[in-house]
Amino acid sequence: MKKHHPKNEKIKWEYLRYLEDAKRMNSASVDQVAASIAAFEASTGWKDFKLFHIEQARKFKRDLDNHVVAETGKPLAVATRVSRLRAVKTFFQWLAGQPGYRKLKFTDMEYFNASNNDGRIAGAVRERPVPSMEQIRHVLDYLPTATVIERRNRALIAFTILSGARDAAIVSMRLKHVDMERGTVFQDAREVKTKNRKTFTSWFFPVGDDIEGIVRAWITELSTAHLFGPDDPLFPSTERGLDDNRQFHAAGISRQFWSDAGPIRKIFKEAFTMAGLPYFNPHSFRKTIWRMGEKLCANGAEAKAWSLNLGHENVGTSFSSYGPMTTTERETVMGALAGRVAGKGLSALTGANAPTPETIVQVLAYLQRKAS
Repeated sequence: MKKHHPKNEKIKWEYLRYLEDAKRMNSASVDQVAASIAAFEASTGWKDFKLFHIEQARKFKRDLDNHVVAETGKPLAVATRVSRLRAVKTFFQWLAGQPGYRKLKFTDMEYFNASNNDGRIAGAVRERPVPSMEQIRHVLDYLPTATVIERRNRALIAFTILSGARDAAIVSMRLKHVDMERGTVFQDAREVKTKNRKTFTSWFFPVGDDIEGIVRAWITELSTAHLFGPDDPLFPSTERGLDDNRQFHAAGISRQFWSDAGPIRKIFKEAFTMAGLPYFNPHSFRKTIWRMGEKLCANGAEAKAWSLNLGHENVGTSFSSYGPMTTTERETVMGALAGRVAGKGLSALTGANAPTPETIVQVLAYLQRKAS
């Protein structure tokens, strides 16, 4: 049985190129769209897209509802089903404007819509576990440091909470991007894989001299013991070698970058498991940082500086993505606000609408003093 249609392959290639070049989607997102379209084709038996009928959309929805993930034995998550339906609907809307496909009806594509209930479930904001600073310190204290790989792994976890950088950015950072004397990280999108390819400088978060010391010791070791230069990776990949039994083993660090953030997530999982704690992924550290900022920041200027330091252009992004509050938390905060006597605290900065880098330095230095 055939598992592709020649005409479909050609128009799919054009669409995926359109997403990447014109819509500026990253390759991972394009791959997800391609997978959704392929799933739809399989549902139709690889029929020509020109023969689209509403029954194909209805069958695709049933197939998604009944699909069982082989690895887990569980049905597809509602959010995944909704995402795939949306991706295929968007594809057919684009397809209807292409030569040879203009007989497709836009109204028929509404049959790809998920139910209202599924849409609400997929869009619901859920509270996810966030590691506390005490848990992170426990992991850092627990991890061994006898080998260079163990010291790299420990420094990696320390740097993640110190910088607040995303794992994709960290995996592509070079030594020159970190200035330990100024306490800054230059996330240069020409070389660092930042989200939406934004270039910005961030300052170390006030998480403690002990954590900063772990990172400082690692960078010193790279520069002096391993003779790494400015363009070498901040966290190099593992060098593989053969042992006496001619089996591959970790022989040290290489001068190569990891190709993606997969190894970082594996290191985090192994570290938390070794320390007897549940696994927290690297991105969860950003939420830890934001929650720390919610306690430290006493006014809008401080919150905005903290948010900008996470790479968010809008402080609302930080509040909505990293700071959802439970009913109990709201009750506690509102009660505290009702009985609090207002204080000035950095009054000269409260009216700043767009803090400059110098302002951010002042605010973070102030928060560092508050945290210590």
